[in-house]
Amino acid sequence: MVNQQQSQANKKLALKLVWVIAGALVFAFALVPLYDVICSVTGLNGKTSNTATTATAQKVDTSREVTVQFVSSVMSGLGWNFYPKQNSVTVHPGQVTSVMFEAKNITNEVVVGQAIPSVTPGIASAHLKKIECFCFTRQSLKPGEMKELPLRFFVSTDLPPEVHELTLSYSFFPVSE
Repeated sequence: MVNQQQSQANKKLALKLVWVIAGALVFAFALVPLYDVICSVTGLNGKTSNTATTATAQKVDTSREVTVQFVSSVMSGLGWNFYPKQNSVTVHPGQVTSVMFEAKNITNEVVVGQAIPSVTPGIASAHLKKIECFCFTRQSLKPGEMKELPLRFFVSTDLPPEVHELTLSYSFFPVSE
């Protein structure tokens, strides 16, 4: 009788442990999309929106200037040279600005990549509005091919006044089709 009660108690405990493990796995997998949503909404970790913003009739604030610096990197395995044609631009908040980046495939095969942007300081990421960006789509380059990649953006007039400089960084990652 005691062994049967002990066996029942062990089964209940094992079932509870299975539920705890299953719950922990579901929670762990839900964290990634939840983290992305929180970062996109709050601008945490320098994440910017991956959708185009329309250039609404926003008044240009000519009383302020903001320097936007551009940084680029290519992750291993991509086989590209990638860099901004300008290292920085000085803009007035609300002013639509265009800059060009250049990518060149230095391999002997077609390579597909995706750019992931981030902005520092993090507080500025919600205020950098991209109208047109190569980061919205995957980029495919044939062997030896070079492409100019446009970026059109503006800095929102709501940018906190203590921010005078921000850095827009793009990292290109290889993408398998």
